[in-house]
Amino acid sequence: MEIKLLVSPAASVQTALLTVFAVDASTSKAKDAVPEIRLLTSDDVPQRAAQAILEGGEFRAESGETLLLHNPDGLSAKRLLLIGLGKASKLTPHEVRKAAGTSIRFARPRNLREQAIAVPEHSQLPLQLTARALAEGAVIADFDSDTYRSDRKDRSIQSLQVVAAPSLDRAAVEAALHEGEIVAEAQNFARALINEPGNRLTPTVFGERAAASCRQFGISCEVHSTDKLRELQMGAFLSVAQGSDEPPALIVMRYEPEDAPASPVLGLVGKGITFDTGGISIKPADNMEKMKYDMAGGASMIAAMRAIAQLRPRVRVIGIVCATENMPSGKAQKPGDVQIAMPAAADRPGKSIEIINTDAEGRLVLADGITYAKQLGATHLIDAATLTGAVGVALGQINAGVFSNDDDAYRHFTDALKISGERFWRLPAEDDYRELIRSQIADIKNTGGRYGGATTAAMFLKEFAEDTPWIHLDIAGTAWQDDAKPWSASGPTGVAVRSIIEWIRSFAA
Repeated sequence: MEIKLLVSPAASVQTALLTVFAVDASTSKAKDAVPEIRLLTSDDVPQRAAQAILEGGEFRAESGETLLLHNPDGLSAKRLLLIGLGKASKLTPHEVRKAAGTSIRFARPRNLREQAIAVPEHSQLPLQLTARALAEGAVIADFDSDTYRSDRKDRSIQSLQVVAAPSLDRAAVEAALHEGEIVAEAQNFARALINEPGNRLTPTVFGERAAASCRQFGISCEVHSTDKLRELQMGAFLSVAQGSDEPPALIVMRYEPEDAPASPVLGLVGKGITFDTGGISIKPADNMEKMKYDMAGGASMIAAMRAIAQLRPRVRVIGIVCATENMPSGKAQKPGDVQIAMPAAADRPGKSIEIINTDAEGRLVLADGITYAKQLGATHLIDAATLTGAVGVALGQINAGVFSNDDDAYRHFTDALKISGERFWRLPAEDDYRELIRSQIADIKNTGGRYGGATTAAMFLKEFAEDTPWIHLDIAGTAWQDDAKPWSASGPTGVAVRSIIEWIRSFAA
């Protein structure tokens, strides 16, 4: 998709489809209240063109609601699409993000390959965040997961004109659109990786894709395998990899701008299980095919590194992805085994881990990844993983889980959410929960029983973060959506990419 900025009154734009956003400006809370529909453009021609049908009451400007008008009076556009943003009093840039995506998804099946969207004008909408959200929503919506279908039809939008009223700050809108494109393309890059089947995205191929992305954007990248893991004594990571014939990949990425201060150094750690059978504790057959998405956390970290290389924040970042398959075989680890994680320092032994369930493997690879990030100099940590089904039970498929051992690091993350528009809910990581992962024969065990599964998994990782400020994102419930949304295709979501990028930028000098 090529995005172009056009400074013009909305009515004079020549296009197959012009989208204008609308709100209900009424203040009444009564369910039967008559909506007061306002189009968010300073050009009053679209409002007049739609006024008769708006007065009829069939369009209420509810969030995501659409109304299409053909050959609207006074407009150069062949079609006028109105998309509701809901109540004006609750307006946010994220509503704009969804509505822009809805516009793209509306046009695609109608074979409209070009369209225009008017930048919404409202006192509650900060211009730059709004323009950026518009670009993000449009690019994210122009993605489908039907990669391998032989009858696949290219319905992508080739050209999008973003229409800004002459009164708006052109430079601000252009900068925001550029940022939005970078961030959304990174999110789609993650989605494309997550969508790959396990036979085509092995750990080795995952490493190759990461290295190619880093080369493209000038990031240092090294990809190691079994010998390096043994050298580093990554016993937890190796214990998962030993059951597969596919060698593991330790992906290490570095973004080190010359003008960045020596500290902080942000460590990004991603779970990269390219296929998860559960190992000896094998999963049920139903829905196992979706376990190709178990590397979504790793894909998010590669995508975030890709974006920051273009956005150029003045902060140092190390990205680590621990990639392997989790397979059952005669070589696979067994419940009851004890594994020794990577030592935190030369004078300290690695923590011993009793394996209770081999399907709790993500925390094992992350444990060594977190330790290695600290050894490479990370002063702050964020990890992302499709870690537990329990987080989906707790939060459904609306919010992802977030845990932290440091309120200041968490404040940076909540600030990031205000920009990213993604939904995370903080869950506890209090020391009392550590009792649930205490082992009789080892330092800790890799599961904590039936209750509080998302928290006990986080507590396991907290053992390795130790005193380093740390954020853990459990995205298992939101990294894949079975049903399409009006603004987004079904399949991989790329959740957390936008938030991780903004968390990184919040530390920039």
